[in-house]
Amino acid sequence: MHFSTLTEALVARPGGAKNPLYRIHENLQRDGSAVVDLVRGNVNEHGIVFPPDVLNEILQDAAESARVYRPDSFGQPCAREAIARYYDSRIPSKHFIVTPGTSVSYWYCFKLLADAGDEILTPQPSYPLFDYIARLSGVELRHYRLREDQEWAIDLDHLENQISTKTRAIVLISPHNPTGAVTGEAELRGLAEIATRHQLPIISDEVFSEFLFGLDSFPRPAATKAPLVFTLNGFSKMYALPGMKIGWIGVSGNDALVDKTMSALELISDTFLPVNETAQFAVPQIFERGRQFLSDYKRWIAACRSTALEALKSCTFVAPRGGFYVTLPIPHDEEEEAARLLRESHILAHPGYFYDIRPDHLVMTFIHEPEVIAKAFGEIARAQKV
Repeated sequence: MHFSTLTEALVARPGGAKNPLYRIHENLQRDGSAVVDLVRGNVNEHGIVFPPDVLNEILQDAAESARVYRPDSFGQPCAREAIARYYDSRIPSKHFIVTPGTSVSYWYCFKLLADAGDEILTPQPSYPLFDYIARLSGVELRHYRLREDQEWAIDLDHLENQISTKTRAIVLISPHNPTGAVTGEAELRGLAEIATRHQLPIISDEVFSEFLFGLDSFPRPAATKAPLVFTLNGFSKMYALPGMKIGWIGVSGNDALVDKTMSALELISDTFLPVNETAQFAVPQIFERGRQFLSDYKRWIAACRSTALEALKSCTFVAPRGGFYVTLPIPHDEEEEAARLLRESHILAHPGYFYDIRPDHLVMTFIHEPEVIAKAFGEIARAQKV
């Protein structure tokens, strides 16, 4: 039986064999041992869900609106108009396209901008998902540094030095996963200047942008003079609705480039029409009726972070300014420490190399019940004392 070269590469990929950490995890589960999972960051598992009664009402109304199938390649106008209002109409509704989540948004962008063998610049530390999307898109990833000694700021000089004749886009993740860094206005101006010099688009992943700590505003690349910016977000994190599969891309920048981009995106999306129609018609009311939920949800996230930081106060690390994760440098071998924590304390944390972080770190989410966070992070902090 013949399979594609891509299939053979995927099934033979590094990491195809189960990581030793997850073999320990499986054994504990088989023995019936409870494990504190500081990896997943799924708020639904901790009781944070969009109000079910409100969601049911919204979906019933939306299902009636979607009764007659009239798809739009860009997404239903009512959904795009609601998304544009979320950005105070700084990006017009005609420059948004609705997608079934941010992962597909990335795939659209990669296919739109790059041919096989071309390169996309992504930050390091990075998120493993990019590797698979890049492989499915036939593109190569090249990394630029975030400086831990500068609170995970972008090393702009290194970024520019990483640009080659094959570079087709720069990915920005802010708030960054997993460091929690939020890119400041001065950094964004520098990034936009580089993008302009090299005529490169910026793909801005903003899925954690509602979850900021100690910041009055959120700087966006779309507000810079970059030639072309793709703004990615969706309902998965924002409203704790990963199952809705509603995401979007907002396109801004030079008018001619935006028009060309939207023409291509229309054809890409029209080929699949992949977004559930009922979910699209629900978008305006989720924004409208989800305000109180989002406010309460953000307070809960902030309280989780505060509990984690208090438990880790004896450690030296860069406190996250956004998102759901904390990255902790440790004085021990990270893989051995992660395995020890899991075996002895039944705490699952990731070693830093999962995210291309060097040298030794642990990466953990603070999404959990407060008492669990206090105990687990306190134990982690005590273990790091040399």
